[in-house]
Amino acid sequence: MPSLCRDCLTGTETTALRCPGCRSPRMLNHPELNRLTIAHMDCDAFYASVEKRDNPDLCDKPVIIGGGRRGVVSTACYVARIRGVRSAMPMFQALKLCPDAVVLKPRMQAYAEASRAIRRMMEDLTPAIQPLSLDEAFLDLTGTARLHGAPPAVMLARLVKRMKDELGLTGSIGLSHNKFLAKIASDLDKPRGFSVIGVAETADFLRDKPVRLIWGIGPATQVALNKAGIHSFSDLLRWERADLNARFGAMGERLWHLARGQDRRPVSSHEPVKSISNETTFFDDTSDPGLLDGHLWRMAEKVADRAKAKALAGRVVTLKLKRADHSSLSRRVALREPTQLADTIYRTARGLFQQVGNQGPYRLLGCGLSDLCPETEAGKSGDLLDPDASRRSQAERATDAIRKRYGTDAIRKGRALR
Repeated sequence: MPSLCRDCLTGTETTALRCPGCRSPRMLNHPELNRLTIAHMDCDAFYASVEKRDNPDLCDKPVIIGGGRRGVVSTACYVARIRGVRSAMPMFQALKLCPDAVVLKPRMQAYAEASRAIRRMMEDLTPAIQPLSLDEAFLDLTGTARLHGAPPAVMLARLVKRMKDELGLTGSIGLSHNKFLAKIASDLDKPRGFSVIGVAETADFLRDKPVRLIWGIGPATQVALNKAGIHSFSDLLRWERADLNARFGAMGERLWHLARGQDRRPVSSHEPVKSISNETTFFDDTSDPGLLDGHLWRMAEKVADRAKAKALAGRVVTLKLKRADHSSLSRRVALREPTQLADTIYRTARGLFQQVGNQGPYRLLGCGLSDLCPETEAGKSGDLLDPDASRRSQAERATDAIRKRYGTDAIRKGRALR
């Protein structure tokens, strides 16, 4: 059987549980090991791992990355996870489970720098890389065996070994014949895992697994599936294709294929951005209209800056609120034409906030732009109902030019100081 030692990278034919050369127990044995080419690499507790690497005193301590007692957990190291801490958990709850945790604010610049270093290592293997976030990506290594003189499995093991040796960071690999299964595989043996799901075993592997394994199934879809009596892939297989389409629309078609382990999506390095958003969690719950308005403006500016940097505009503005009891409110509205202007995003989001009324105090406020398109589609007809909109647009473009030349703090609106 094709085998690979993940420590010494020796490839061989064996069913042994230990490497014949270095005696390492980290052996991969799989009949399709040298034929599979689609992979998902997921760093292990990425933010926390960067912090532990940069501060060895944290090595054996539970570390939580998040926004203080009022925020939520961005990520937690595996020591904290053993205690029950999970991503997106309210910080107060995490600290009840793990009161001795070291809580650190995110250092996004450090994480981005580490992510870029990992990306460069990936590019040494293949140009077909589809990042999902700073710490995970799909890779397609089809046709690279001749280039590297080794099958994809060996090159992937070499990648995570290089990450550990050169960057002090670890990752887990999922290797399969499509993206859906590769992502599932990467979660099977974390941390420092390498799991394989072959073509021949796909049906048996999926049969009794819960449908929540499907990436992108949120709480609402999960409820809808449960109401239809669909809890596992076996349940999905009992449905006719037409019935799934009738019940779940486009999602039904996707479910029919995934139930059979089919996923034809390519690994695309040019996956389009679907939305741009920004949010903040307050240190203290607040209903202060001035404070909330100031935050809303700053968020609109950040969303607009990101849209402009990506040469995008959006047709839908979204407002997100979370109350003190963690219940959420969201409102969205479609614009007459796409925009990338902070002024338009802010005024629209403020209108949505006024529609919500005084339902605070709030612990979280967010603003977003979606239904994105190229920036060339924005601002074609103008706003006939707001004759001052053109003047404000020109002022914002002039402000952008000044900031580009003299820095982001060169000019600021008064409401940004609230």
